[in-house]
Amino acid sequence: GCLLLARGAAGEPIGSIAYRPYDRRFPQLAYPGERVVEVVRLFVVPRQRRQGLARRLFAALLAQARRDAVERLYLHTHPFLPGAEAFWLDQGFQVVVREMALPWQTLHLDRRLDSPQASAGPRQSR
Repeated sequence: GCLLLARGAAGEPIGSIAYRPYDRRFPQLAYPGERVVEVVRLFVVPRQRRQGLARRLFAALLAQARRDAVERLYLHTHPFLPGAEAFWLDQGFQVVVREMALPWQTLHLDRRLDSPQASAGPRQSR
């Protein structure tokens, strides 16, 4: 796994992101034969939001995933989290399953890491 922390001028944590081995707990998203990690815990303290910190944290995580020879990133989020789906689509993820059952309405997204030069631009959802 990998945990990255952003710290403010006084050394206080102001953001985080991590990945861990994907445990294949969703049978429809098993990814047989691939090295997959699950992106977790993206958080930026409210006073630091809308300044690009989340993008910088993800870019650093993506670079580490490539160094670790990860083949695919998986994550899930929820529509009630403001801007989450749009943020991840902008980072090159695509929606692979959209579960609309209440209360969570979980969105499952992934991104294949084809090469170090792979674009982080938006992709269409399936």
